[in-house]
Amino acid sequence: MIEGAAHQEAGGFRSGFVSILGRPNAGKSTLLNALVGSKIAIVADKPQTTRTTIQGVVTTERAQIVFVDTPGIHEADSPINKRMMEMVRTALEERDLLLFVADASREFVSADAQALRLVEKTGTPVILLLNKIDLLRDKSRLLALIDRYRKLHEFAECIPVSAERGENLDKLSDAIVARLPEGPAYFPPDHMTDQPERFLAAELVREKILRETRQEVPHSVAVLVDKWEEEAGLIRIYATIYVEKAGQKGILIGASGAQLKRIGTLAREEMERFFGRKIYLDLHVKVQPGWRGMPAFLDALDWRTMAGKDEI
Repeated sequence: MIEGAAHQEAGGFRSGFVSILGRPNAGKSTLLNALVGSKIAIVADKPQTTRTTIQGVVTTERAQIVFVDTPGIHEADSPINKRMMEMVRTALEERDLLLFVADASREFVSADAQALRLVEKTGTPVILLLNKIDLLRDKSRLLALIDRYRKLHEFAECIPVSAERGENLDKLSDAIVARLPEGPAYFPPDHMTDQPERFLAAELVREKILRETRQEVPHSVAVLVDKWEEEAGLIRIYATIYVEKAGQKGILIGASGAQLKRIGTLAREEMERFFGRKIYLDLHVKVQPGWRGMPAFLDALDWRTMAGKDEI
């Protein structure tokens, strides 16, 4: 969580929008959660875990930073992938600063250079973050990697970090605040994210599916909250998990319903910690062939329009 950065700069209050970009599995969502100090983005070791832009706001005495996490930069070869890349491009517009996150534990490949080309035309200052340095046995590799990236783009700064362990995040926070313009806060001090609660609940279910199921399920799963009921100390959540094939439904349900029960238990326990109330979670699995290519279905998945939709 950002601390101390509020006292770094003399002068007035600073505020601005900072987009977090990078290839899939670079650690962008883990970084967002670490900077905000709360889990507002799901995390899994699967590509395309993040499917939409996610806003996280940090407010201190002297600054407000509006972070925007984005889907991983990848080739748009399907309707859902095209939508994700449209979100990435939108997140490049009218930003005060960009954070380009790269996995320092992986070898540099052509896809890294291609991803970087997206930010070259913006004219916005970019901080290069070499993430996952805790996985590096030989830290001397960082110098060669930094040199490789600097030959491709003139970065405002290059900072090795570990979002997982919080390493060098204070330095990153100072660098961000120093580059923000003076201006008023955009949101109230207690505002943390722009996502509605029902979207966060659906994402927590999807996260447990990504972590608990085999490789053939993750990209083909979507979760929609059908009904949300609140009473004193209790939230009742009814949600449907959509997959594209009957075989995937069988995997999710498991023998005698054991897999679905485990997914539901893990999601419910985390929801209770997040929302601070008891949760009743009712999950069902349906097959919707080809949903990733259906515009109406993809519209229903968008948190900006999903609230209030009880049916597709």
